[in-house]
Amino acid sequence: MVTVALPDTWVYSLRLPHDPRAARVARMTVRAVLGGHGRQDVLDVVELLTSELVGNAYLHTAGPASLRLTALGDGRLRVGVWDSHPCIPAPFAKPPGDRVPMPDVDCEGGRGLHLVQEYADSWGGWSVADRGDRLARGAGKLLWFEVGGPGAARPSGRSSARAAT
Repeated sequence: MVTVALPDTWVYSLRLPHDPRAARVARMTVRAVLGGHGRQDVLDVVELLTSELVGNAYLHTAGPASLRLTALGDGRLRVGVWDSHPCIPAPFAKPPGDRVPMPDVDCEGGRGLHLVQEYADSWGGWSVADRGDRLARGAGKLLWFEVGGPGAARPSGRSSARAAT
């Protein structure tokens, strides 16, 4: 009898309309994919950070967004969110090692991307037009983060997040 081994690498992509429910749909997708692949170890962090990035895409653009979940061979999980706005926000635009300060207590926003540097193991972003990617007909940006893998911080505590280029 032949035993089939499930691959340890996979990719899921989802196109999201410009809709206030997009972050919820993204969270449900993340929960289904990671649950199906037995990746409960990173589920809470990935769900939170994905929701923040997709929510920001809705708030700061007038167009659709795309979500991509990629399991890398060494246990890392990479999440990418594309949107049509070209501006790359901090911490994604900061040089490696630079930390974005927490916003003032009385500010109404600005905490979502701060969560990325606290809980992701690495992150980055680039202008799609700069790289010549065909992801969005040459427009917008892609922000990504990674969690998991050897020596990665777990959701139960603060990570020693580091910026990646």
